[in-house]
Amino acid sequence: MIKEEKEKLKKIAKTIREEIIKMISEAGSGHTAGSLDMVEILVAIYFNILKYDPKNPDWKDRDYLIYSHGHTCPALYAVMAEVGFFPKSELRTLRKLGSPLQGHPHKEWLKGLETSSGPLGEGLSQAIGMALAHRINVNFQNSDDKYFYCLMSDGEFQEGQTWEALMLAGKEKLNKLIAIVDRNNIQISGNTEDVMPLESFKNKLESFNWSVMEIDGHNFEEIIGAIEDAKKVLDKPIIIIANTIAGKGFKEFEGDYRWHGKVPTPEQAKEILNDSIGK
Repeated sequence: MIKEEKEKLKKIAKTIREEIIKMISEAGSGHTAGSLDMVEILVAIYFNILKYDPKNPDWKDRDYLIYSHGHTCPALYAVMAEVGFFPKSELRTLRKLGSPLQGHPHKEWLKGLETSSGPLGEGLSQAIGMALAHRINVNFQNSDDKYFYCLMSDGEFQEGQTWEALMLAGKEKLNKLIAIVDRNNIQISGNTEDVMPLESFKNKLESFNWSVMEIDGHNFEEIIGAIEDAKKVLDKPIIIIANTIAGKGFKEFEGDYRWHGKVPTPEQAKEILNDSIGK
């Protein structure tokens, strides 16, 4: 990646983070930590990876992005607005009655979403169903090729449905399925390794017949490079463990699980935004 491109993406990421703080502080509720640490992953995907058309969200040749951990949707909404799915002015309506920007993404209310997400643990199963259906279409209708990206939280791996889904995808060798796990090590009740340890996470996933990569989830070169490498895997589904810092970008939130489901007050938001803009 050339320096100019990297600096452009970093600038976009900074803008998105500031937008997230404005959105959730004005809404008065939401999820701060996970939204902030998903920024680089979403920016990399929407600006470098995903095949889509914001003016034609139902374009038949698009890639599919299944957003499983819907509570971090402020980051998703901010990036979707940045690439033109809807006006940025709508970001101020987050979590308001009648807004298309609900606290968890709602497919029927916002064009550009592939699924509605609420309870954790369902996204991977949905993505597998879509990828399997597409495989049937390819075999019988010679349809165009596409990839299915499933963005997940590490907390979802405390649920049995996730592991059932892993078994099925491994068995079916769904190489067009690329899952990316936000490994921020926190959840609403504490640190994941205290609540329900996942390690050795990589070894567990590999035992289900997945190709597993591990990256820095805030490094654009590693994110984009891992997805490009994932597309070269022809005999397995791929899962990328993206190690992130919860609340990334603002020292007041970083690594603190208490900000999983808490938002800054308008006064706190103003203070940290003034500090951010001054940097």
